[in-house]
Amino acid sequence: MANQATDIIAKVLEQSAKLVEEQVDAHLNKLEHMDEDELDKLKEKRLEALKKAQKQKQEWLSKGHGEYREIPSEKDFFGEVKESKNVVCHFYKDSTFRCKIFDKHLGILAKKHVETKFIKLNVEKAPFLTERLRIKVIPTLALLIDGKTKDYVVGFTDLGNTDEFPTEMLEWRLGCTDVINYSGNPMEPPTQTQKPGSKFTKVEKKTIRGRGYDYDSESEDD
Repeated sequence: MANQATDIIAKVLEQSAKLVEEQVDAHLNKLEHMDEDELDKLKEKRLEALKKAQKQKQEWLSKGHGEYREIPSEKDFFGEVKESKNVVCHFYKDSTFRCKIFDKHLGILAKKHVETKFIKLNVEKAPFLTERLRIKVIPTLALLIDGKTKDYVVGFTDLGNTDEFPTEMLEWRLGCTDVINYSGNPMEPPTQTQKPGSKFTKVEKKTIRGRGYDYDSESEDD
């Protein structure tokens, strides 16, 4: 039975490889038979796409994308969210150690994912906003798309319940909500060596709001 299953898988893989090879051959054949005008049009189209992408990148950078930065108050939050489609906001406290762990990873992801704005806000300067978004646990990441809160990352529960999660794990978690352009598989977290006792919480795409959480890192102020 096992051999039969292996043979079926091998056959499917062989057929898939053959199909891809045929598609590549067809594309190369089409390029070979293009006349000069068609090639010029293709080059012009690709150049236009590059210019458009560069213009978009410059627009993002002008709005504060590409860096992880702190905003002074909750009043600034609404302006920041209004001008950008995708926003990740870290609600933190200076006394909470795990907020510094988020800082490290978010700084890396801000440079990689220029399409998304990465900001942080001290909850002690944002009592109204913290109450409005029902943020009860620190650290919490609010994930916003088109000015609306789509999801939250509360503590490290979705990241393997460990302080030593890799940046790729947080990147995957943000990708589950489509707040960044994630190139991996959102259905499966990146593989990592987990410590004994750590466990991974599978994430579904849904808005999390006003739920009671067991994880509370605010008590760990080391």
